[in-house]
Parts: sequence; structure tokens; C-alpha cells
Amino acid sequence: MRTVISAGELGAAIDEAKAAEKKIAFVPTMGALHAGHLSLIAEARKRAEFVVVSIFVNPLQFGAGEDFDKYPRTIEADSERLAEAGADLLFAPTVAVIYPDRTPGETPRVTKSAGSVGEILEGAVRPGHFDGMLTVVARLFDLVQPDIAVFGAKDAQQLFLIRRMAKVDYPSLEIVEAPTVREPSGLAMSSRNRYLSETQLELAEHLSAALRIAKATATTPEHALESARTAMAKTPEAKLDYIALVDADSFADIREGFKGRALMLIAARVGETRLIDNIEIVF
Repeated sequence: MRTVISAGELGAAIDEAKAAEKKIAFVPTMGALHAGHLSLIAEARKRAEFVVVSIFVNPLQFGAGEDFDKYPRTIEADSERLAEAGADLLFAPTVAVIYPDRTPGETPRVTKSAGSVGEILEGAVRPGHFDGMLTVVARLFDLVQPDIAVFGAKDAQQLFLIRRMAKVDYPSLEIVEAPTVREPSGLAMSSRNRYLSETQLELAEHLSAALRIAKATATTPEHALESARTAMAKTPEAKLDYIALVDADSFADIREGFKGRALMLIAARVGETRLIDNIEIVF
């Protein structure tokens, strides 16, 4: 596996792959890799001859008081895991490479808007997060020029917005959704799980448990929400941000009498760590 840092080095590697008529799959990450990330690479490997992984902690998607400075940066360990997983190229750019027009010492300019869907749920709790996320994803798409990009299902709202952007701005790009990888307890794998103590890990498991209970017992959308909220009420130590039920195809609120594929989304804070999860429920 090769590692490149500059846009020029990346472009040369991409040109070489395209000249060899290799299909390019791309997996963007912020590093601190775990089995969930490796499953994305495995999915990419199935679909393409050349797999590019990026590691970039994007300052635009962290708000004031969030964990940008302490977000785990483990590039050496990540590189080893990527090589073992079969990635062909690691792109590990600096902020200056991703945002070349940024004035030193200033925040990069946001160039994408997530619109109204970017202002609900995660967007309401983290204002501007999705605008920053789409800005960096678009920049990475422009640099990598992939045929396929693979994202995890855990970040459902993010995935919805990326798909919507790609449909307009990158119509030939195939966006692939990979299933959420979970611990044996059911907890969704996350780079932020490493912040949790053993006691907090046990508390965090209640997020996925509440989702499973809601899905198993749901007869109506209203009942599903009630079941999840009742389950989470038994764990007050996990500070709930929201439990919501949306149309999986539009992210619109579910209305009475809804029939079809829905997503139940949950977000909660365990100690200082904020966690998200979701589950599909068909009514």
C-alpha cells in the first residue's frame, strides 16, 4: 500500500489506475480505524480493482466545544490496518491540501449547504456540521475521482445527504451503503467508543437495545417511539438528545398511518461522549 499526502501525488496515482482501466472505490474516514471501517474497505474491495482510503480529521464538521482537538489520531496504526485490509492507496492530506484557499489561521470556507435536512436531528444538535461534512466530501470526490464510494449505515443522516448531493453533482458516482458493524453486545462500533470506560460501555449498549426493542414490538410508528423512549428512560445516565422516526427515503417525519420503510434514529451522551445509532423498521 502506498501513502500520499499531496494532491499531486494523489492525482498521479489515480491517473495510473485509470490508465490501467481499474475501477476506483473510495472510503473516506477520519482515522482511528476499527472493524467497522475495515468492513467498508472489504466492501470496496469486492467492487473495484483499486481502493483508496482517506484519513482526514475535518475541522469544518466540528463545532465549538466539540472534540476536534482530542479526536484520536492514530495514523501509524491505521496505516498498518489498511495495508492488512487490502487498501491500495492511503491519502492522508493536511488541512492546506484539502482547503488550499484557506487563509492561515482562519476557518476554511464552507462551499456546500445541507439544506433543511441538515438542520434537523444531528444538524439541530450540531449546527453547521453537515455543511462542513458535505464540503469535505465534495472536495475529496473531486480529488479522488472515484467510480464508487462506500459509507457506513450508522451515519444515516450523513449518508442521506451525501446520496442527495451525489445525485446532482456526481451523477456517475455509485454510493454504496455498508451495514453497521456492532460489538457482541450490539453497540455500534465508533471511533469515539474508545473514550468510554467499562461502566460507560455498558450504558452505551442501551442505545442499540432500545432500537431493537422498538423494532421487535412495533405495531405502529407511535408505538415504536413509545417503546424506545420507555427503554431509554430506564437508563437516565445516558443523556438522550433525541429518538426520532423518519421516512427512510426522504427523512421527513413519519405521520399517522405511514406505510413503508422508516429509520429510527437515536443520539445520547454517555459521560462526555456523544453516540448515535439507528435501525430500519418497516410498517
